[in-house]
Amino acid sequence: MKIQANQLSSYLKNSLAPCYLVTGDEHLLVAEALDSIRAAAREKGFTERESHVATQWFDWASLSQSSSNLSLFAEQRIIELRLPTGKPGRVGSSAIVELVDRLGPELMMIISAPKLDKGAASSKWVKAIDACGVFLPMWPVGVRELPGWIAARMRAAGLQPDRTAAGLIADRVEGNLLAANQEIEKLRLLLGEGPVSAEDVANAVANSSRYDVYKLVDAALAGDARRAMKILDGLRAEGVEPVIVFWALGRELRLLASLSDAVRQRVDLGSAMQKARVWRNRQGLVRSCVSRAPNGMFHRLLKAVGQGDAAAKGQLRADPWQLASDVVLGLAFAGQKAA
Repeated sequence: MKIQANQLSSYLKNSLAPCYLVTGDEHLLVAEALDSIRAAAREKGFTERESHVATQWFDWASLSQSSSNLSLFAEQRIIELRLPTGKPGRVGSSAIVELVDRLGPELMMIISAPKLDKGAASSKWVKAIDACGVFLPMWPVGVRELPGWIAARMRAAGLQPDRTAAGLIADRVEGNLLAANQEIEKLRLLLGEGPVSAEDVANAVANSSRYDVYKLVDAALAGDARRAMKILDGLRAEGVEPVIVFWALGRELRLLASLSDAVRQRVDLGSAMQKARVWRNRQGLVRSCVSRAPNGMFHRLLKAVGQGDAAAKGQLRADPWQLASDVVLGLAFAGQKAA
């Protein structure tokens, strides 16, 4: 049975399905849905959890063995399976269908995957889950809906935003839900519960001594490798999700790549920055970085950002923080060498 994200809470209050498939590219929404399902399962006695990640060389026989290793006195158990590509292949599909047939009062399954394309969504393993359990696709929050989504989360956190506060946060995060959630948590810690105005948001951001991804980007653009790495280490120590770091780096690199391409086409850089809506107080920094960088550097770093984002989401076996360091140092040092 397919349900929408806003139906999950009421569904879990009434019943617990033997299997769940949660898909989507919004890391925060998928993670929160999975947490809700796990919590409901714990209340029903499913206290043991076994996790698998189906990478390229995953042994699908291990999944079958897990479902068979139930003793007479075994606790109720959850088998979780993460599909980084959303496509388990023929062998994997058969293994999932077989496991679905074995589910019962002592065994349930939770599968998470990126957004499924039309072919994957109509595959046998998805249909098997849809027939006996719940298929929950998590859709992105649109630009128009984002201020309302942020305002609702602020209220849930005990904050009372005015009409412009949520909009200011939405402008700052530009669609990144993880970043929006961290901004809300930061406001709650700095301001406490109660009313929040746009001025409060601006002041809290300005007065916060915490390292943030915007300072990281600016330090890298300035060629200050030491400061950039210090900020990156601070972000990691504070528990910032690496997905947010790659979002900020990717956003800036896309801008730099487009400006660099425009300059090669003999477009005035000032006009290009104005068209790209680069803030006036950042134009000097951006101009300096674009003029220093060798041709193609920004596009190469963008590819590295894509790999890092995939690693942060479990779609690539690599250390996302090491990849983030490589991108930051590449941007900082390349600029220095060019200078």
